[in-house]
Amino acid sequence: MIKDVIPQQAFSTWFSPLKAISLEDNTLTLEVPSEFVREYLEEHYIGFIGKALRKQLGDGAKLMYNVRIAQDARVNIPSEPQRELKNKSLPVPRNNADQFNPYAIPGLRQLNIDPQLSPKNTFANFVEGECNRLGLAAGKSIANKPGNNSFNPLFIYGGPGMGKTHLAQAIGIEIKEKYPDKVVLYVSANTFMTQFIDAVSVKNKYADFLQFYQMIDVLILDDVHEFAEKEGTQNAFFHIFNHLQQSGKQLILTSDKAPVDLVGLEKRLLSRFKWGLSVELTQPSYETRLRILESKSRKDGIDLPKEVLQFLASKVVGSVREIEGTLISLIAHATLINTTIDMDLAQTVTDKIVKVSSNEISVDTIQDTVCEYFNITRDALASKTRKREIVQARQIAMYMCRNFTKISLAAIGQQIGGKDHATVVHSCNIVQDLIATNKTFKQYVADIENRLKF
Repeated sequence: MIKDVIPQQAFSTWFSPLKAISLEDNTLTLEVPSEFVREYLEEHYIGFIGKALRKQLGDGAKLMYNVRIAQDARVNIPSEPQRELKNKSLPVPRNNADQFNPYAIPGLRQLNIDPQLSPKNTFANFVEGECNRLGLAAGKSIANKPGNNSFNPLFIYGGPGMGKTHLAQAIGIEIKEKYPDKVVLYVSANTFMTQFIDAVSVKNKYADFLQFYQMIDVLILDDVHEFAEKEGTQNAFFHIFNHLQQSGKQLILTSDKAPVDLVGLEKRLLSRFKWGLSVELTQPSYETRLRILESKSRKDGIDLPKEVLQFLASKVVGSVREIEGTLISLIAHATLINTTIDMDLAQTVTDKIVKVSSNEISVDTIQDTVCEYFNITRDALASKTRKREIVQARQIAMYMCRNFTKISLAAIGQQIGGKDHATVVHSCNIVQDLIATNKTFKQYVADIENRLKF
């Protein structure tokens, strides 16, 4: 019932990960992957859930949540689907100056502390896609209730150029707009380390260093993985983290790896990184790359032909930074030689920027790579069998063809088992949904993408 009335991507993100645990005496118990997901469901979808439950179970229907937490422990949280969730008023900003703080530095609240946020890194300029949807939703929720939520810290991780800094700063900018009295600070791990080294080299300055950071309401620390093997810096940040977290302040951290994969950091610090919500920003799909290019060109006041945008989206398959950089280079070339942007210029510019192997990735190459990975034959991949492993392999092959080649969807379907355009679209949607909800399947796709690139 819910799937019929909300967008497919929303259903995939918020409802597909749910698991029904039990149904006893008109009480349905659902397992949710995190406290954040539970809060988001309560905030945005309790009306749909309540109506669906009442229709199936009657007016006495009730809902319980089992929230997955560390080490597979469970905590039961009751809900009341029979009530409609009204718009909640935002919490009134605290007047920190009126609260006693034993660590306060006299006069600090009167200083105008520069949050070090780039004005271009807003939510409005952040293009949403399946690669970042959960992180964006978490960021907007935090901006509404900084510090007063169940995902503190927010740990954003992913490869270079995936938008981690943009998302983290967007949260800070939104908080400053909604809560002007809050002290927001963005700082890179490298800057933090430099400040720490400077502080410990001067008598009594280390105490001032700690006191300054303990006064921050929203601390955004970028590239926390750079703390590896820096014991002194880690120890200082450990005490700052504890103070801010216990004081109800918001922490937002970014890293190139998930907390579980970080090395060279103390266990006590890593355990705290896992307290809140960890979200991964992944490589954007073709559709997201196309939206990024459209958004960027529109903001730059450049009207590019659709075929050029589609070509760039299919050719540049790396990070958001690479996508935007290629577009900037294309516009710069056209400006310098005073010519219009067409397919010939786009081809020339991308050939100089984008690394392309001597053998262009083709549909045949993709099919061979997928078959080798799953240990199946090309004949099996193209067959009409409905075996789950073959169907999924075929769907992944179609998804890869759409992302790595420039041929039409109809041509992709024709070359992979004689399927039609609608089958290819459906397969790509299925793959996107499974990437968002199934870690094992997501790893399959990542492995095959790496084989195709390298």
